[in-house]
Amino acid sequence: MNRYTWRTGILETLMIGVGALFAFPLYILLNISLRPSNDPASPIEFTTNLTFEHYVDAWTRAGLGGALVNSLIVTVLSIALIIVFSSLAAYAITRATTRWSAVAFWTLLVGLLLPFQIAMIPLYFTIRDLGLLGNLGSLIIFYVGGQMPFSVFLYSGFLRAMPTDYEEAAWIDGASVMRAFWRVVFPLLRPITGTVIILNAITIWNDLLTPLLYLSGSGNLTIPVAIMGFVDQYVSNWPLIFAGLIIGVAPVLIVFFALQKTVIKGFASGLKG
Repeated sequence: MNRYTWRTGILETLMIGVGALFAFPLYILLNISLRPSNDPASPIEFTTNLTFEHYVDAWTRAGLGGALVNSLIVTVLSIALIIVFSSLAAYAITRATTRWSAVAFWTLLVGLLLPFQIAMIPLYFTIRDLGLLGNLGSLIIFYVGGQMPFSVFLYSGFLRAMPTDYEEAAWIDGASVMRAFWRVVFPLLRPITGTVIILNAITIWNDLLTPLLYLSGSGNLTIPVAIMGFVDQYVSNWPLIFAGLIIGVAPVLIVFFALQKTVIKGFASGLKG
């Protein structure tokens, strides 16, 4: 058993300080959003006269309910398709022994190097020609294509470290390649799947530029777009603005805290490989 030394104490104190530093802005958001608008106290001073009226007003005035539903639809469907396509692509690439698998892998990784701005205008014209402007489907198509390279990279690293014994046993028992993948291999990908979920969820949920580009002028809004308009409209009412920000960030925080152990395990397993 390792002994608790003074170096361990210093390291723990340092980590607690870093954690408090990152948690401080969230404390300010919560503290101001829960206090009355006419409260003159300092933002740092803890509010004892709590009120939830700002959350009610933010929900009703900014239309955050509809925006939240739209963001959930886009995020959930995009991540589901990313997981299916990326895991299958990574499985084919890592298990194939032909030269094309390496070519396919490095071709996909090129997508990590190319910035979105290069293809922004051609993609916009393509979405327009397909008649998908103002439709949530345009965002789903964009996110699935844009996040595939990174997700395939994560799955490939994990699969390379995974032995083939279980799937080979399934093949001997008569299972097809697809059946062996979904019944044997995919359940073993749970750690890296959690990592793919949380990283893509943060990226998709917080994206502002793409919804502005593809949904502009329509009634469909995502959370970042709705909050941006909300801030412009109520720029002097900080408790109301902060309540809207808390509503927008809460789903991502809940998913992250629920999957944080899986995320760490997935990264560790991928790096080990």
